Amino acid sequence: MTATVRDMLTGEEKYVRSGRVRLWTERFGSPDDPTVLLVMGTSTQAIGWPDELVEALVNSGRQVIRFDHRDTGRSDSVDFATHPYALADMAADTAAVLDGHGVTAAHIVGTSLGAAIGQWLAVHQAVRVRTLTAMASSPMGNDPGPAWARAMAGHPAAADQLPPPTARFLDHLMASAKAPRTTAQQRMDADVQTWRVLNGDVLPFDEAAARRFVEHCHARADNVAAASNHDLAGRRWDDDRRASLSRITAATLVLHGSDDPLFPRAHGEALAAQIPAARLEMVPGMGHHPFFSPGLTERIAASIVRHTT
Repeated sequence: MTATVRDMLTGEEKYVRSGRVRLWTERFGSPDDPTVLLVMGTSTQAIGWPDELVEALVNSGRQVIRFDHRDTGRSDSVDFATHPYALADMAADTAAVLDGHGVTAAHIVGTSLGAAIGQWLAVHQAVRVRTLTAMASSPMGNDPGPAWARAMAGHPAAADQLPPPTARFLDHLMASAKAPRTTAQQRMDADVQTWRVLNGDVLPFDEAAARRFVEHCHARADNVAAASNHDLAGRRWDDDRRASLSRITAATLVLHGSDDPLFPRAHGEALAAQIPAARLEMVPGMGHHPFFSPGLTERIAASIVRHTT
């Protein structure tokens, strides 16, 4: 029988503390190698970073750590009404993961919300960030709400606003809000459809892989519904998010899809423009979440290896 990537990877699972919150983490590779910390996006578990990507990074001589954000996977759930949190708290969680593994500084690789967390750390805790790779993201201080509101009302973004998501993505959100989610199967079907839309319309979408991922996420999560708290946290716009990205000194790679339906390419261009000496790599056809599009995982791994060498 042929061994799977999961069989070949040897990960060390460990819980670490960030204040009152317990976070699930998984470490691969040698602690003597430079550390790559993978920071996932909104409401998505650590396993959103595919094993194939982890293996490629480990084989290139990196220690790799991925973790479940609070309110996802096997990490603790939070009563948001009683203990609301913001991007700064999720950044503190990320630093706590490094502390829990005895890592002073790491190559931070974040996607979407994870890239905003990476920006926050690179601005406010620069000593923890050896390099930054920000994928499928937008400047952390950009409030997309006004542009979204204009789009929902049928108006284009104002001249001083970054563009809203595509019409197809916004239509999906409205349809998804009305879709039945009574059973686990209905909820998983809805999740698969969301990943399909996030993939974009240019490159192929591996629905079977997406469905396996969604089923695995539902099986391993302690509280699937808690992940929606990330949307509430993301809507908090404290002053720390408005800090100038010109303060970032870490070498930065901005990886962005030319066909990202959530953050159209102007978001990646704006992010790269605000960070000194950042390098923008626009990936043709890539959507918002690339790992269900055959071939992109290998390309992204190669880009990360080059940037962290």
